[in-house]
Amino acid sequence: MIDHPRSDGPAGLGVRLAGRAVPRIGLGTWELGDSLRTRDAEAAAIRVGLDLGLRVIDTAEMYGNGASEELVGEAIAGRRDEVVLVSKVLPSNASRSGTVQACERSLRRLRTDHLDLYLLHWPGSQPLAETLAGFQDLQRAGKIRHWGVSNFDVGEMAELAALAGGPGVATDQVLYNLTRRGPELDLLPWCRERGLPVMAYSPVEQGRLLGHPVLAEIAGRHEVTPAQVALAWAIRGGGICAIPRTGSVAHVRENAAALHLALTPDDLADLDRAFPVPDRPVPLEML
Repeated sequence: MIDHPRSDGPAGLGVRLAGRAVPRIGLGTWELGDSLRTRDAEAAAIRVGLDLGLRVIDTAEMYGNGASEELVGEAIAGRRDEVVLVSKVLPSNASRSGTVQACERSLRRLRTDHLDLYLLHWPGSQPLAETLAGFQDLQRAGKIRHWGVSNFDVGEMAELAALAGGPGVATDQVLYNLTRRGPELDLLPWCRERGLPVMAYSPVEQGRLLGHPVLAEIAGRHEVTPAQVALAWAIRGGGICAIPRTGSVAHVRENAAALHLALTPDDLADLDRAFPVPDRPVPLEML
């Protein structure tokens, strides 16, 4: 039996991210905005997500070469104050001046004057101290409120924390779901000890989890969907905000309902047997 992280209450009560209490499920935008044919439906899904209180919207300059940021900017027009807005800088742009310039381009696409949270998308060749200096320049200019990282393993987080200003990191966004449980061995405990929230991307493994018979069985017990089981599992403990990609109104409603699903000890034991934690630390995985 896995010793599951302590829950700090019902999932819907939220996690603190970028200095604000937010629901444990947000809106991911990877691959959204790429097609004119689906653009209106995707913008509608984002707006419905806001209607349902899913205030964290995650995007990146990499997504569609800025197309996802443009879609988000369109979708949140007139509602910016409702949103905890997150974007990311590519490692190739993450020199001190390059970080500032990349953020300014993202702000234009997003039609806003600030980001709530700005992340380094993954570790790259630019010195972390240079990227951190760029983040601090942006904070002083009021263009970002908080900064963080994505796809950093526990060693890279420790390296970051040792830098001047490094303990100011606000989140680590990583791949985490039932089939990618490696972070439970080292990264999640490291973050939990420091009160650092984690953002979990691809919490349903881009849909590949949904045909698993154990998920279907548990979903049947609760009269929910396998996707809702996978999401409820990802946010079962404190300090995690899952950001599933949300491209349709039906899916965003389904995701929001997962906030109210409480998995039982028997459910969790069944999932542990079907999706065991690795027996030794593994390299942090990425998609």
